[in-house]
Amino acid sequence: MLSSINIDYFILLMALLLIIGVLTTKFSTRLGVPALVLFLLVGMTMGSDGLGFIPFNNPYLAQLIGIIALVVILFEGGLQTKWSAVKAVAKPSLSLATIGVLLTTIVVAVAAKFIFGVSWLEGFLFGAIVGSTDAAAIFAVLKGQNIKNNLSATLEAESGTNDPMAVFLTLSFIQLLTISESSYIMLIGSFFWQMGAGLALGYGLGLLASYAINKINLDSSGLYPIFALAFALLTYSLNDLIGASGLLAVYVAALVIGNRDLTYKHSIFRFNEGFAWMMQILMFVILGLLVFPAQLLSFDIIVKGFLLALILIFVARPIAVFLSTPRMGFNTREKIFLSWAGLKGAVPIVLATFPMTMGVENSQLFFNVVFFVVLTSALIQGSTISYFAEKLGLNGPEKVEPPHTLELVSIGKANAEIIEFAVNENMKVAGQALKDLELPSDVLISAVIRNGDLVTPHGETVIKPGDILYILVAKQTIKALKRLLNETKDES
Repeated sequence: MLSSINIDYFILLMALLLIIGVLTTKFSTRLGVPALVLFLLVGMTMGSDGLGFIPFNNPYLAQLIGIIALVVILFEGGLQTKWSAVKAVAKPSLSLATIGVLLTTIVVAVAAKFIFGVSWLEGFLFGAIVGSTDAAAIFAVLKGQNIKNNLSATLEAESGTNDPMAVFLTLSFIQLLTISESSYIMLIGSFFWQMGAGLALGYGLGLLASYAINKINLDSSGLYPIFALAFALLTYSLNDLIGASGLLAVYVAALVIGNRDLTYKHSIFRFNEGFAWMMQILMFVILGLLVFPAQLLSFDIIVKGFLLALILIFVARPIAVFLSTPRMGFNTREKIFLSWAGLKGAVPIVLATFPMTMGVENSQLFFNVVFFVVLTSALIQGSTISYFAEKLGLNGPEKVEPPHTLELVSIGKANAEIIEFAVNENMKVAGQALKDLELPSDVLISAVIRNGDLVTPHGETVIKPGDILYILVAKQTIKALKRLLNETKDES
């Protein structure tokens, strides 16, 4: 039983780790280094082989925390993703998430076989673990970047949907290594079941969650984000219990929820954004604690791990991108960028704990090499993504924060909301005076933000592209108002 001193010490360490993690994000922006790298370094420094403040060597606990964190991060990423953007890049994203992961696995497997002298099955296990891009890394690095929409959407959708393929391949190769009577045919059938059931249940549970959030009248707005997050955890657990892909189901459910009109949508989004950051900090620090720098920084791991990382970055990922996206609307420069932006992060490290918890031979070697590969990928690729986009001429228009709803009160019983609406040059309302708008009687434009300044609206105020309108509207009129505001000049 923990003493009061140990409990106080634990709480103090948690507070310090969160404070350090939050401040680290500020330094990462200035240094041009992805935050995940600094989180991992914090964990390595605080661990038993570093300063020794937090002795930790429990892969089971690290795996549990990692999976929960991935569920939260995927859920938040799906909530923020527009279905229209995903739909436009669905074909290349799914191709990269399946064929691309498989091709990456094959190339890395051949390299690992000859670099480390392991068996073919162990080589393929190496490839499977590092085969997918990482949602946490991709979402964090691309957030706020003005990279072309089709490229950023492809990378986000790929990272949100390729984890199931990597998990399936990793567990399959572990099974082949540890269970002599494993059947390849059964594994193929398991793959289609995981993907199909994950998609179907994710979509269904997303619809159920949206309906429940809108229909159940809770006493506090603070309960709605918790209610939504509970559905994310429920979606993962139910799918995992029936052998379907829980991670895929969570991302699909979040896409459905995030693209529907919800009660207290703004509160749900902001809560999950903050919670996802907290889980990302916790996950990477815990994974860093699991590493022993003396083993990681041995000459053998550094040389061979760096060679494997270079093959992954410069050979495996480009082969996967170019062969899995033929005739899908990308030119050569865009494919080069997609190849460079194949970031590795938490998923490979979490997957590298599976061999440790399932008694696979050489599991510590797997973990150390994968950790080194992730660090190398994050440092080399993650810190240069915006530079590559600029040099390749792939920057898009400056991104505007998506419209969201601001609730008037917190008791869940108000009949009105204030919505925030961003105007662009293609909209019919751009260039019109407020007095000329045919707005419903229960709608009032209460404020206009223009170039960061507040404009008090009156009848003669002309709406301009780039304006952000704050509109007081009755709940039953929101859909009709959005249809009116989103009309384009081509429709007139």
